[in-house]
This record gives sequence, C-alpha cells and structure tokens, in this order.
Amino acid sequence: MDKFRCNWCLKDDLYIKYHDEEWGVPVHDDLKMFEFLILETFQAGLSWHTILKKRENFRTTFHGFNPEAIASINEKGFEALMNNAGIIRNAAKIRGTICNAQEYLKIMEQGSFSDYLWSFTNGSTIVNNVTSLAEIKSTSKESDLMSKELKKKGFKFVGSTVCYAHMQATGMVNDHLINCHRFAELRS
Repeated sequence: MDKFRCNWCLKDDLYIKYHDEEWGVPVHDDLKMFEFLILETFQAGLSWHTILKKRENFRTTFHGFNPEAIASINEKGFEALMNNAGIIRNAAKIRGTICNAQEYLKIMEQGSFSDYLWSFTNGSTIVNNVTSLAEIKSTSKESDLMSKELKKKGFKFVGSTVCYAHMQATGMVNDHLINCHRFAELRS
C-alpha cells in the first residue's frame, strides 16, 4: 500500500521525491541553507515545481551554490546569466542573488549562517499540526522577523513568504499534514 503524502506533491515523481526526501528535513549545514535561500528567492512569484525542474541548472550556473564565486560575479558574468535559458532569467533576482551571497559571507565572518537562521525559531522545529493544505500559513511571526532582519542586513527578495517557504523547506517548520507519513517520521 502506498504511503499517504501531502497532496501538494502529487504532481509528478520529481515533486514526490522532493517531498519524501527533502521538504521539512532539518538542515543545519550553512551552504545547504544558502542554496535553499537562493532557490526560494528565485521561486518568488513562480511555482516551486518550476524551480525543482531547473535546480541542477541553477547548481551548475551558480558554481555549486558557492557563495564566494557568486559574490564575485561581475557584469560580464551577469550578462551570461541573463542569457542562460536553464535558469530563471530575472535581472533583479540575479542581482539579488549576487548581493545575498555577499551578505551571506558577512554573516559567516561572525559565525554560522545556519545558526543565525535557526535563531528565529530558537533552534527548534516549529511543529504545526495541520490537517489540510488550507490550514498551512504562508507567513508567521518568525518569518516576519527573519525577513525584517535579513532585509536590514541587505538581503534581497526575502519577504516573509519567501522566508516562511525557506523555513518549511529546511525543517525549521514542520508543515506536513498530520496524516502524511513524513509528519511522524520527522518528529522522531
């Protein structure tokens, strides 16, 4: 018998694999947290499915999500990105990614990026006991604060909705439906 899953992921095998293996799994690796932030900022206004389909292109184009390499992208590199059909070719989001890499490096000079982001949930996963997709929020007081503080530091495309989606993806929030097999697996 097939396992019950959150119904948002039933579109195709790519979405199911992401749901079953990544979404909501607590991430404490600085670079992985940075990768998810880049992907979430590109997702703003688009579907996550679109981003997942282009994820490997993003990974290749942005040097394996290497923040030093991204932070040093010059105008020639920017133009190359704008001509790359494998990613989302949005000038503001590309420039925002370069800026966010620079800001990431500043945070890393003082400590861990992951620890910084997890501080908005006091280092613990927020478990929301939701029974339907309609109950899942798109923001929270924690994502509001994260957004405000990241913007103060100079980050771009980090509104509360983007921050909340990042929190969901990286396990800072467990928004799996309570009857989804991943809800209980991630609580143990």
